[in-house]
Amino acid sequence: MTLSCLIVDDEPPAVALLESYVLRTPFLRLAGSYNSAVQAAAYIAQESIDLLLLDIQMPEVNGMELSRMAGGDTRVIFTTAFGQYALDSYKLNALDYLLKPISYADFLQSASKALRWHEMLRASREGGASENRSIFVKSEHKLIQLEFSSILYIESLKDYVLIHTEANAQPISSLTALQTMEGALPSDVFVRVHRSFIVNMDKIKVIENNRIVFGKVYIPISDTYRRRFTELLNQRSPFFKG
Repeated sequence: MTLSCLIVDDEPPAVALLESYVLRTPFLRLAGSYNSAVQAAAYIAQESIDLLLLDIQMPEVNGMELSRMAGGDTRVIFTTAFGQYALDSYKLNALDYLLKPISYADFLQSASKALRWHEMLRASREGGASENRSIFVKSEHKLIQLEFSSILYIESLKDYVLIHTEANAQPISSLTALQTMEGALPSDVFVRVHRSFIVNMDKIKVIENNRIVFGKVYIPISDTYRRRFTELLNQRSPFFKG
């Protein structure tokens, strides 16, 4: 699988470095490079891009604003010299962020996350049920199809996710990022409630002291993700007014 890649950075040396990284990565294809976010915006409005490598601090239109213009299947990796933007990138559902100066090892790790996300998306679309009621996940050397209705919650553990299901006592582990899973799941059913947890709204039976209860597991609802969770609760319950 090959991913089309667009680079946007107002610093020519940074663009040149990322171009060299893309060209030496077999599963990436360089679709174009821009020093101007305005020019890049015109391009992504017309063309479909799999991966957007995007600087944050740029004149006229910054990277945060440009990322909102990308298509739903476009994964965004922010590149920045400022670590304080990391939290903002997660709020925008970025796949990853890279802190300058960027090494090839770090670049390759982030690009591989994008590849895994697109592989999972393709497998789900090609092999899932006609109404898209399931997802394929990679676990070790296998592709496992999971019905959405079987998933209780998903937990992040470093570079892995642990998928907790009703049928299995042990979670299914997959080498992927929680953001990757989040982008592949239906957003009206699965909601991020914490930097480390996604829950299936259909499976929630008890919420106690700002925590979601699954048996003996208590999942906290963090302030960062509370708004979306509250919106879904309001939609599902006439008695809840958060």
